[in-house]
Amino acid sequence: MIRMRRLRLTAVAVIATVTMTACGGIEQDKSPASVEGPKGLKVVAASTWEAGFARAAGATDITVIVPPGVHHAPDYDPKPSDLVRVAEADVVLYAAFEGFAGKLKEAAGSKAKLIEVSLDNTPDKVRAEVARLGGEFGTAEAAKAWTATFDTEYAALKKKVTGATKGTAPVVVAQAFVAWAVDLTGTRPAAVYGPQPPTAGQISELAAKKPRLVLDNSAMPGGGALAGVEARRVVIDNFPGREMDLIAMYRANADAIITALG
Repeated sequence: MIRMRRLRLTAVAVIATVTMTACGGIEQDKSPASVEGPKGLKVVAASTWEAGFARAAGATDITVIVPPGVHHAPDYDPKPSDLVRVAEADVVLYAAFEGFAGKLKEAAGSKAKLIEVSLDNTPDKVRAEVARLGGEFGTAEAAKAWTATFDTEYAALKKKVTGATKGTAPVVVAQAFVAWAVDLTGTRPAAVYGPQPPTAGQISELAAKKPRLVLDNSAMPGGGALAGVEARRVVIDNFPGREMDLIAMYRANADAIITALG
């Protein structure tokens, strides 16, 4: 049954490719980001965010559906070739807020295990989710080792950022989905806006906080509406890059905050 399903999906992928070529469609990079590793559990992640959690948990054979750099991953429309990869996976990772999650579930068939990932970069939640996935993958020791490295790296980054504040905790407002990054400055959000762009009334309330920094979400930018607020705007990225490295993501965001503080 699984074999027949894969054959049907493969045929769909071939037909779709031929059709695009015949219509003169613009050719795009169809190669998903991946991490090569020893043979074992084959993981397909909806985006580099899930992939970052998977890699932290110890997975090594990871394929990503949404190409790195797509600004709003939840709106991505999977291609037939993406669905073929899903059908051939051992595990499929997705988040509930991703609009295409239903297609991934349908394509997974009876072989792949579907795991919903709670995507939140708050350190405590990252530790818990990495440990949970390590248990699912049978890589608990690798997940534990990564967490120890993460704790050391995060503490060093937080020390570096708070050092840039020169002893004065900055007033920070943040978009709801990147509020976790305020912790790097050694303080708590003075206010949180979104996920929708702030209204005129909300802008007035945020301006009244006299923020030094506005942390905006790269995937759902709304900070442009705060252009009249006297504060430095810092774009925070929740998604790791092609390397699927969560720690590198934290490092890049910390550097962006330090630059704004400087």
